[in-house]
Amino acid sequence: MNQFDAVEILIVEDNPTDAELTVRALKEQNLANQLFVAEDGAEALDFIFCRGKFADRNPCKPMKVVFLDLKLPKVGGLDVLREIKTNEKTKKLPVVIVTSSREDPDIQTAYDLGANSYVVKPVQFDAFRQAMSNAGLYWLLVNQPPKVNF
Repeated sequence: MNQFDAVEILIVEDNPTDAELTVRALKEQNLANQLFVAEDGAEALDFIFCRGKFADRNPCKPMKVVFLDLKLPKVGGLDVLREIKTNEKTKKLPVVIVTSSREDPDIQTAYDLGANSYVVKPVQFDAFRQAMSNAGLYWLLVNQPPKVNF
């Protein structure tokens, strides 16, 4: 089994500070499970669909949740969301948008495309950490996801 087969949480975030804060918040709640941070939308899609440098990743163990930023290089977050939710194999994968955008068109489009939740990143460090802790607790411990068939 390769190291990426056991990943349960995918964090798609191009800001290294926000990615580290998210990882730290999840670990503080003992929610570190197995996680992977993708730095752009293209890398996230390659990881999810086991292509490119992740072609040997076994897709049989589906992720529990994807925390997805909207403003990403290469492939934007809404395009990543669209590809996940229009693919028969991944459409049930929970996707939580985690972004600084409070703009109504982004919120509406994300939900229209099938986002399961939309979290606006708080500016303050402690508030951001708490928001990610709460999101992690909910999506990893409380929520009962449907089976994702790969």
